[in-house]
Amino acid sequence: MGHWLEHNIIEPGKLPLLLALTAFVVTFLLTRLITRLIRAGKGPFGNIKAGGVHIHHVVPGVVLTVIGGFGAVAGGTRGFGSALAAVVFGIGAGLLLDEFALILHLDDVYWTEAGRKSVEVVVLTAALVGLVLVGYTPFGVNDLDDDELQNRSTVISTVLTNFAFSLLALSKGKARTAIFGVIVPLIAVVGTIRLARPGSPWAKRFYRHRPRARARSLRRAYRHDRRWAGPSRRLQDLIGGKPDPVEPARSVDRR
Repeated sequence: MGHWLEHNIIEPGKLPLLLALTAFVVTFLLTRLITRLIRAGKGPFGNIKAGGVHIHHVVPGVVLTVIGGFGAVAGGTRGFGSALAAVVFGIGAGLLLDEFALILHLDDVYWTEAGRKSVEVVVLTAALVGLVLVGYTPFGVNDLDDDELQNRSTVISTVLTNFAFSLLALSKGKARTAIFGVIVPLIAVVGTIRLARPGSPWAKRFYRHRPRARARSLRRAYRHDRRWAGPSRRLQDLIGGKPDPVEPARSVDRR
């Protein structure tokens, strides 16, 4: 383990990235734990208010992200300063992305269905940074020796081809597949080959006059969502807590 850490993390200068990722994940988990305790009315924690205004934790998150980001740029990739800046940045990013849905909707949707988007973004961010940390580089081009580095045309064509597959997967409505496909080429290829999701730009353009393809796309999307919606919701509930139940709309007596 020590040799792997030295060879793959410390020697290439990835220690700040490891510290930032660790701080990011720990901050997110602690923040969710504290907010769930506040929601349940347990523990010594409570909402922070100033002048009657609820101060969301996205505010200190933005401040810490800015401080840590500029500190990381100024500190390079080695030394105590860069490590400290990485931790500060990771803490800020954890607080910031935990309320990503609030920024997206410009509304306090933390404990609603829309608030699940924050959990999705945090999990996706941690997964992508983790892939980069363990040795992957963008577009799946990694561990190039001297001979491969000399063949620039091969490297560039590999990068462009994989990026093209990711764009095609994105046009088919498969955002997660496209993002992970940027790093792992095979994922992007699979997303490109399979049918597009209904409502995606690809489906609107190429399935317009192909009723069979549209029907297959609808059936496949329905089966996929039905199969994975339950496990996905349970995992999100475990990580971020269950959203508040939606109250049924009250009928209005117009008599």
